[in-house]
Amino acid sequence: MALPVRQQLIYWGLATLVFLAVLYVLGDVIMPFLVGGAIAYFLDPVADRMERWGLSRTLSTALIFLIILVTIVPAIVIGVSIIEDQTRGLIEAAPSILANFQGFLEARFPGLIAEGSPAMEALGNIGNAIQSRGGELLQTALSSAASVINVLVFLIVVPVVAFYMLLDWDRMIARVDDLLPRDHAPVIRELASRIDRTLASFIRGQGTVCLILGTFYAIALMVVGLQFGLVVGLVAGLLTFIPYVGALVGGLLAVGLALFQFWGAENWWMILVVAGIFQAGQMIEGNILTPKLVGSSVGLHPVWLLFSLSAFGALFGFVGLLVGVPVAAAIGVLVRYFIERYQDGLLYRGVGAIRAEADAAEAQGKIPPSDIDPS
Repeated sequence: MALPVRQQLIYWGLATLVFLAVLYVLGDVIMPFLVGGAIAYFLDPVADRMERWGLSRTLSTALIFLIILVTIVPAIVIGVSIIEDQTRGLIEAAPSILANFQGFLEARFPGLIAEGSPAMEALGNIGNAIQSRGGELLQTALSSAASVINVLVFLIVVPVVAFYMLLDWDRMIARVDDLLPRDHAPVIRELASRIDRTLASFIRGQGTVCLILGTFYAIALMVVGLQFGLVVGLVAGLLTFIPYVGALVGGLLAVGLALFQFWGAENWWMILVVAGIFQAGQMIEGNILTPKLVGSSVGLHPVWLLFSLSAFGALFGFVGLLVGVPVAAAIGVLVRYFIERYQDGLLYRGVGAIRAEADAAEAQGKIPPSDIDPS
């Protein structure tokens, strides 16, 4: 006999409160474990495919992490150093960039903004503020991250957690399945499968798209000689998870920097090349990457995703940002499920529709007349 609905709601409500309390109290402590779990979740399909090739789970996991250690880790170390240098350079160059922009407006649009107007003074103030506060903000972010996370422990714990979770992933899923309440196991499995498909489409699919596009933008902009091209490519790649925002923000930033770097020079046509890079990136994303890696529907609306990230980030800090996407996916799946149940129920369809279906089924001989409630 199943538990009453009211008692089930109490249990599930208590479980939700415990989850939120753990995030709030142990957020910084559990962050390496969340990151390690996310890495294991991302790499699980790779390990599964290697098992289908005939390798054992242990050998597959060891080979994956060996490849990461040899190739990806050195690239990340070098990339972080370059990104930090370019970010500092962009902050220091902000006043001169805005000064050039001011001169550009005065020379070509003299009637648009008068000399000494509040708008022109604001441009100068923005540049000075970025220079004075930008470096301080960057340094504060770096020092805060180091003090909160304890970088050394983080770098040790995350790979270990990711390795063992990837190694035991299938066994953990089977164990969780054994612990499901028997009355609700089929529904929970169905909902978990939907959530997994949504997360797989977004985290694995959209994350891979962001990585590929960010790498493409960064390398292409650096090849054409755009200053701070690596930072611009990184920004565009990270924002690609929001449709059109990554290309729009990155494209405007890149073309704006290209205007001041190449305008008036012999190679002014490089401005068009920079714009063409982002146009090519959008074509690659829309015609190749997104259809093949993400699919036609991710199931996470950008507005809902941004709200979830903002809410959980404000409540639980960086840990909230990590769990924001899975929670958004879970809530979205649950809402769609309850809408489906509502549309199949008596409240939505009405007594008349249900009685008409019963009459039609009786006429076709699918159910005997005795099974129909005459009331």
